[in-house]
Amino acid sequence: MSAVTQTIHSEEDYLALEEKSDYKSEYFKGEIFMMAGATPNHNRIKENLSGEIYNSLKKRKSCRSYSSDQRIYIPENSLYSYPDIVVVCGPNQYAEKDKNTIINPAVIIEVLSEGTGSYDRGDKFRFYRDIDSLKEYVLVNSVNVGVEIFRRTEDNHWLLAEDAYQFSNSVTIQSIEATLQLSDLYEGTDNVNEGWASPEE
Repeated sequence: MSAVTQTIHSEEDYLALEEKSDYKSEYFKGEIFMMAGATPNHNRIKENLSGEIYNSLKKRKSCRSYSSDQRIYIPENSLYSYPDIVVVCGPNQYAEKDKNTIINPAVIIEVLSEGTGSYDRGDKFRFYRDIDSLKEYVLVNSVNVGVEIFRRTEDNHWLLAEDAYQFSNSVTIQSIEATLQLSDLYEGTDNVNEGWASPEE
């Protein structure tokens, strides 16, 4: 049986491909991973989040949000990724090899779907924790109602600081003083189950 040859790409190769590509891909340690399309619920929640975050940041001129077309880079582990929403506070800092790629997010928000939930909770969260500027990581479930906020402590540990699983609940992204009502985040979604969102989803 012949061995399967794995193509290893440089960061420069990846960035050149992304510039010409019609779809988005992530990069990690020489491998390129095409990102799958999202469900209507995922997209609706992301749009609702974008609006709520934008409104909250109007009073914080030093912070601004970017949607899923904004690429970030983590020099410590080589990951290039497109989070659903990124918030940056203070001047943008850019990757050395690409001046359109941000390296200093303060908040990252990911909308979980059935295919990506485990990755977003597991390996991806581990990679994101290498970002020195990151203060909070927010997960919003697109299958069941559920929002979880992980927060970095002063001694550089990450704790589940807030969670909510009912439409009537709200959560606060502390670092940007943004209080989010879950009923607003899930407005316009279809077949989302109110109640506890299991970690496997």
